[in-house]
Amino acid sequence: MSRCRLPPTPASQITGEAVYRDRRRLLKALALAPALSVAGCRGEPPPPQDIPRAAGTDATGTGADAAGPLTRYEDATSYNNFYEFGSGKADPSRAAKTLVTSPWSVAVGGECAKPGTVPLETLLKGLVPEERVYRMRCVEGWSMVIPWLGVPLGEVLKRFEPSSDAKYVAFTTLADPRQMPGIRAPILDWPYREGLRIDEAMHPLALLVTGMYGRPLPQQNGAPLRLVVPWKYGFKGIKSIVAIEFTRKAPRTSWNDMQPREYGFFANVNPAVDHPRWSQKSERRIAGDGNRLFADRIATQPFNGYAAQVASLYQGMDLARWY
Repeated sequence: MSRCRLPPTPASQITGEAVYRDRRRLLKALALAPALSVAGCRGEPPPPQDIPRAAGTDATGTGADAAGPLTRYEDATSYNNFYEFGSGKADPSRAAKTLVTSPWSVAVGGECAKPGTVPLETLLKGLVPEERVYRMRCVEGWSMVIPWLGVPLGEVLKRFEPSSDAKYVAFTTLADPRQMPGIRAPILDWPYREGLRIDEAMHPLALLVTGMYGRPLPQQNGAPLRLVVPWKYGFKGIKSIVAIEFTRKAPRTSWNDMQPREYGFFANVNPAVDHPRWSQKSERRIAGDGNRLFADRIATQPFNGYAAQVASLYQGMDLARWY
């Protein structure tokens, strides 16, 4: 597999430094995200932060117009895949309030110089949260446009000084049947596992997310820490992360283990490669106009529309074989 220098993140995808200097209330909210998420276990989520507009952008300040109209917060938090809380799309929003998200720690190990188990606050300490509007495409054929709040995954991974033997990064979700009723059912081989190649993990578009829509991340969306990789199908976005490991070989991943014909390790959005049971050439956007859940179908773009930024990572690969 070839490796290329990673292209820089386009300015349209990242909020400018001047905007973030004006977002002190937002940054305080993100720093307190684990504690605020616990409050969300027992009632409504905290109100969205007052995020100033950046010149030439919409209210999110991150170029949402380029990604498409935002999905409504109500839809993005009530139509989810999080099988630890049930297989129905509405199950997570009903059941996930049992998830206690503070205190929270992440164990980091494998091929690195500084392994250890660290509190979430320490894991993210000193990193300035970024707000990015990303298109998200599910392998089932629906998609959303969501303003995420988080930090570049690569900046976090560098703190543990991965060695030259670290070719992949593996992630593991919490598996606690007391908090997660869905894992009492043998839907998957729990705990949920995902993985990226190291150059994918270091790409500036890959985010470790702690919030969305100016609020701390809700439990059903993966609180308090989840992965967002916008050029891949949604099942790569592992939620409620408790472990990160640098590995020499490609790690086992849950959906690929269960059904390798349907779920490849790379999971890049590729409309030219059909799912065995349906076409991937189009998608139904959850548009959030308040009148209907789904908008009309639209054409699916290679790499979910991020080909200019990430296609070089896969130069020379057969993307029909390495799906």
